Amino acid sequence: MAATLGEIADTLGIPIDPAERSLVVTDVTHDSRAVVEGSLFVAITGARHDGHAFVAAAVSGGATAILAEHPIDPAAVGAAVPVLMVSETRPAMAVAAREAHGRPDDGLSIIGVTGTNGKTTVTHMCEAVWESIARPHGIVGTLGSRFDGTPIPLSRTTPESSDLQRLLATMRDAGVESVAMEVSSHALALHRADAIHFRAVGFTNLTQDHLDFHGSMAAYLGAKKELFAQGRADAAVVNVANAAGRDVAGTTPMRVMTVGWTNDLDVYASGMALTRTGSVFTITHRSEEASVSLPLLGSFNVENALVAVGLLLCDGIDLEHAAAGLAGMRPIPGRMEVVGHERDVTVVVDYAHTPDAIDSVLGTVAEMAFARTIVVLGAGGDRDHTKRAAMGSAAARGADITIVTTDNPRSEDPVAIARVVQEGALAARAGDVRVVIDRREAIDAAIGTASAGDVVLVLGRGHEPDQEIAGLMHPFDDRAVARAALADLGSGP
Repeated sequence: MAATLGEIADTLGIPIDPAERSLVVTDVTHDSRAVVEGSLFVAITGARHDGHAFVAAAVSGGATAILAEHPIDPAAVGAAVPVLMVSETRPAMAVAAREAHGRPDDGLSIIGVTGTNGKTTVTHMCEAVWESIARPHGIVGTLGSRFDGTPIPLSRTTPESSDLQRLLATMRDAGVESVAMEVSSHALALHRADAIHFRAVGFTNLTQDHLDFHGSMAAYLGAKKELFAQGRADAAVVNVANAAGRDVAGTTPMRVMTVGWTNDLDVYASGMALTRTGSVFTITHRSEEASVSLPLLGSFNVENALVAVGLLLCDGIDLEHAAAGLAGMRPIPGRMEVVGHERDVTVVVDYAHTPDAIDSVLGTVAEMAFARTIVVLGAGGDRDHTKRAAMGSAAARGADITIVTTDNPRSEDPVAIARVVQEGALAARAGDVRVVIDRREAIDAAIGTASAGDVVLVLGRGHEPDQEIAGLMHPFDDRAVARAALADLGSGP
């Protein structure tokens, strides 16, 4: 697919020299290193780098034209490469990329999911149902992207708009019909998901996170609500079991499908029974009912399933097929993933890294009647500082033993981070609180401390294969470390 510079300029409402209208744009990129012959290079003013400084490199790489928001030195461009000026390049880049790749959303049924917790789970639920009915599909999110069995690593939950439109075009050209996509608050604030028309968009919940970026919970919710603005989707599916969901449902101009626990909603769950392997419940949509056997732990995953089913209904899947597909779900890496049992000790790894997510995980295991609950957790560096003590407090309230350790400290001092988490845990005045800074030692200690009937929860990093310390990535998978510790437990005296 390709577009002319004139077509892109017209879509953006930018005047253009008639002699430049027929120039062909085959790709759009914000990375000067990725420029090839025929690219439109977009100069983005970022937090660390200003793309306007790389225009000369882009031209040298074969850029057909430049899209900029600041004046460009003519010497860096040359007479043969036109410069299109806009007030903001990020939203313009999304529009230009969509045009250059032949408007991929026109050929796809795209589902978008936002919320603090549950985005990954909901998209994987959609994937499981599409697999069960043999519908060609793709997925984009925290665990990467894939379609037709082909994994595509991603650097962000939601890629930059230029990369995202290219990815969607690739999926369309490969015969994909439906796509489930996580849409983060950062992506919405930075216009990465602009210029996509969704079949339906879903909202899971909102709890404290990312305040280092958004500044306040009101601004955080405001970013999420951008996905529910006029014209962005055909319908909204909203979990109204939380206050933020009720706000979204009450303010969006879209047609809304409400989901939750009460029978006055469009989709609701009843008769839930939780087990150590998942849950069984009935899901009702209008006059239809279906029994669901969900192989994922916790009542919060029932709420995720309700959002997923609502989105699938909007995508033309009937309730019976949605329920059957959910029953065949595989474990989601690092999402309440049971990594092993040994000597009647159960170990679960989960991505929970907010106070509310920790509360939810601990509430789930409390319903399973384990003898004791042992938690290992830390808090990430260079991220929202204000949630750290609350994370420690949430862990200590729900656990018999809390072991505070290192997460991904990034550029911060891991001991200083752990101290704040520990202070929050001690302030809860509940349980036994310990500090083991080295994460491997902490996981080993937790599993070594466990007795028959106990559960060990390793929280915060989930599926992540590397630990970031002082700017360096070190191979460290919580699941692999926990399995090794379990094996040692099994071989012990």
